[in-house]
Amino acid sequence: MAVDLLLGLQWGDEGKGKIVDVLTKNYDIIARFQGGPNAGHTLEFDGIKHVLHTIPSGIFHKNALNVVGNGVVIDPVIFKKELDALKKFELDIKSILLISRKAHLILPTHRLLDAASEASKGKAKIGSTLKGIGPTYMDKTGRNGMRIGDLELSDWKEKYRALANKHEAMIDFYDVDIQYDLKDLEKEFCAAVEELKELTFIDSEEYLYQAQKKGKKILAEGAQGSLLDIDFGTYPYVTSSNTTAAGACTGLGVAPNQIGDVKGIFKAYATRVGSGPFPTELFDEDGETMGRVGNEFGATTGRPRRCGWLDLVALRYAVQINGVTELMMMKGDVLSGFKRLKVATAYTYKGTEITHLPYNIEDENVTPIYKQMNGWAEDLTKMTKVEQFPKALNEYIAFLEKELEVPIKIVSVGPDRTQTIHR
Repeated sequence: MAVDLLLGLQWGDEGKGKIVDVLTKNYDIIARFQGGPNAGHTLEFDGIKHVLHTIPSGIFHKNALNVVGNGVVIDPVIFKKELDALKKFELDIKSILLISRKAHLILPTHRLLDAASEASKGKAKIGSTLKGIGPTYMDKTGRNGMRIGDLELSDWKEKYRALANKHEAMIDFYDVDIQYDLKDLEKEFCAAVEELKELTFIDSEEYLYQAQKKGKKILAEGAQGSLLDIDFGTYPYVTSSNTTAAGACTGLGVAPNQIGDVKGIFKAYATRVGSGPFPTELFDEDGETMGRVGNEFGATTGRPRRCGWLDLVALRYAVQINGVTELMMMKGDVLSGFKRLKVATAYTYKGTEITHLPYNIEDENVTPIYKQMNGWAEDLTKMTKVEQFPKALNEYIAFLEKELEVPIKIVSVGPDRTQTIHR
């Protein structure tokens, strides 16, 4: 049984959590394959808004198991807070939430290192969420990291101490004013670790392999977005993991020939949190309206998101490198009320028109070339079927499908799981 993927195709915040929640009824296992608590997956149903950071978005469905894969980095303190928030729902967490022994741990000193590194950059900062993600992946690739499986060893605290000591020396090297009380942070960390150890640890690559052999349906859930991929994103303003389809293979131990459908999620416009190039960014009333109506604030950091028109050059690139087989358009309702819409179909790059994403998309290098389209005034949030869509919305969808050469199977018209229309 093939493993399906669900990925963000922009700079994150596309609405992956909602769609995983909607699709979970069709799957036996939901597996996160990369990223850490810098992710903020928002789910809304029964009048309640939930934000998950590390736990897979299928957790509220009794029919599915949820696996945190080896490619994920886990902060026990944040993980404990997520677990505490779930207690009122009386979920049997120990039986429905499984954690890979090969997943790496975020230590308190990783977060401090993150803050020190970012502070040292001054105006050149990359917009880190300061969750310790980058330093944890650096330890992973430097072969110094601690993993979930280490917590099963009697000497895990000695291993922690050695790594934390190294981190403190690195923090001193940055020579910035970072105030902290490590003893308090460590006390909180150790208490969270003890709760984490009550959960079920697995050899996830073997577990998923056996599940496939038994015909179980698996959905791999990505975090962040393709344009934040460490290799293929807008480097250096990216995250520290592979957010693209390839990351599911390394982040879960799934063979490439076992990948099935690749479901790509994008907003009907574009947003970005933090620093970095954003060719279609708006600084006018249209951009302000998108942000206000779309409630564009980071689910993890609360930072306001930068807003702009849909960028088909970047979206086409993301579809290509991920091998996307079907698309899902989110927040179509936010564009209601715009008389005219714009879509970037190409760039002027150093004086030449191009339709592919170049090495550098800083403002001095690229200028978007826009196609204008009619907008729609109708409120989409109460619509329940495609037949109710206004003509201009259908034209917008048809244009995107033609340009991207991939069908749009879902259109989201609001934050609630019920506001999801299948085409």
